[in-house]
Amino acid sequence: MNPLVAEFIGTSVVLLLGTGVVANVILPGTKGNGAGLIAITTAWAFAVFCGVVIAGPSSGAHLNPAVTIGLATVDKFDWALAPGYILAQLGGAMLGSGLTWAMYRHHFDLTDDAELKRGVFCTDPTVRIFSTSVLSEALGTFVLVYVILYIEGAKLEDTSNTAIGLGSIGAIPVAFLIWVIGLALGGTTGYAINPARDLGPRIMHQLLPIKGKGDSDWGYAWVPVVGPILGALLAAGVFMLVDN
Repeated sequence: MNPLVAEFIGTSVVLLLGTGVVANVILPGTKGNGAGLIAITTAWAFAVFCGVVIAGPSSGAHLNPAVTIGLATVDKFDWALAPGYILAQLGGAMLGSGLTWAMYRHHFDLTDDAELKRGVFCTDPTVRIFSTSVLSEALGTFVLVYVILYIEGAKLEDTSNTAIGLGSIGAIPVAFLIWVIGLALGGTTGYAINPARDLGPRIMHQLLPIKGKGDSDWGYAWVPVVGPILGALLAAGVFMLVDN
């Protein structure tokens, strides 16, 4: 598979399943309504597992601009390829979240809560203090990228011949990583830890004909973009400092 197509499809699947579980848990009238944080974090982890299995052999399964930037910073990925990867990830995130809306569109109509509807698509802090939110996103992404740099056997940075250790089982460590970040560090902002994960669905929230959707909270949108990038750069810097 072409690496950009792999990133697009892999990210689409991650966002379909990720935003899908959020819709299932928070929208009224669904079978999973009220299932809570454990359901959401678990499904996001398994969603990433699915995306890595799909994209890993072809693209390295970055599925996240912060991962792409982190790997390029430590010379494990070609900077020249980064823009294409990031655009593919953003497009995939838009498609995946758009499919979630198409599936749950009638459940969106069962509530007048605009914040609830937006919450299916993008993150929102529990306490709206930008500095704290940036720190949360940066710290969560630092853990994500730093641990990925040490996952042996996955070869997530090798875009020419990626072997996801032990076949599909090799994607499990990444799923566990996403799971623990969500459970431990996701309580403040909803742990975007991925600029495409938040920005792509936020754009779709703006574009889709969702009745009573309210605004897309563009005043906050920079946080889950800047925070993860800062975290990725910090992770790369620490890795180069202690591993070389």
